[in-house]
Amino acid sequence: MNVTLTVTRFLQRNKDAAIDILILFLLVQLGSVIYALISPDSFRYLTEANVSVMLKAIPNLGVIALGVGVLMIAGEFDLSVGAIYTFAGIVVAKQVEGGMSPYLAAPIGLSIGVLMGLLNGFITIRFGIPSFIATLGTMLFWQGMTLFYHGARAMRFRPGETFQNLMAGNIGLLQAQFIWFVLLSLLFYALLHHHKLGNHFYAVGGNKRAATVIGINPNRVKMIAFGLTGFCAALAGILAASRVGSIQPGQGAGLELQAIAACVIGGVALNGGRGTILGIFLGAALIYTIQDILLLLRAPGFYLDIFVGMLIVGAAVFNEAVRRRSHA
Repeated sequence: MNVTLTVTRFLQRNKDAAIDILILFLLVQLGSVIYALISPDSFRYLTEANVSVMLKAIPNLGVIALGVGVLMIAGEFDLSVGAIYTFAGIVVAKQVEGGMSPYLAAPIGLSIGVLMGLLNGFITIRFGIPSFIATLGTMLFWQGMTLFYHGARAMRFRPGETFQNLMAGNIGLLQAQFIWFVLLSLLFYALLHHHKLGNHFYAVGGNKRAATVIGINPNRVKMIAFGLTGFCAALAGILAASRVGSIQPGQGAGLELQAIAACVIGGVALNGGRGTILGIFLGAALIYTIQDILLLLRAPGFYLDIFVGMLIVGAAVFNEAVRRRSHA
């Protein structure tokens, strides 16, 4: 009975956080639409070209943020996702360049991403190292391995028209990449909110000792979360390479911090145990919406850093207030 009550409280707090970010996202959209209608020539927010660019940009961060968010809910961090994103994408591109079918190279790249994630989990759990430090080390290691494996030049990715359309083709205003993001979000939503493994993620991140008492294996749960994070990072790298037609060795730099930012803005607790897929989805979308608005207003690039920084601090303060209120 106590376990059921605890899970119910977790879910209720998560729903409240998701509603808050949804309201903020809708207010930003409403303000942007109104201004675009008032000044359509100077603020081209509603043009087909701008909407298309937005829908292309969001999945690049969003897919990574899904994996990072699940891992944060389980109580851990992964700073190596940007390096995994790049390394997996380059491995796939290099295999395709060597004559391998992209339909075989892509699963190999995804498997490499999963293994890299599991390695992070093994180092963190086996040696008791904070995941923040462990994955900082693996981030630097894989960045160096990328240069060792391929060098500093860009890698072309020519998988053929069919594969490219499957991963990044245009469907009206939408792009296949955005559809993949939505489908993955729905899959993660089902896993997190309608499967016992999702409850285990929340339980382990919220109170590891209590989770152990009720029969959950925290190490197993965290290893699965690390593996999912690696998978998402590798998938994002393959999707990006398919869309652009190439991948740069330093292309993933900074994505790890942006992914954490998207999760925190979306209501994921920094100390684990709280967060929603809807919040993560909207957090990633909000970051790129703000970036798009600033670009349309011709604001300096550093304005985005200022605004996102303010959002992160505000979201973290709000999440902490919610946590204290729920324990009062």
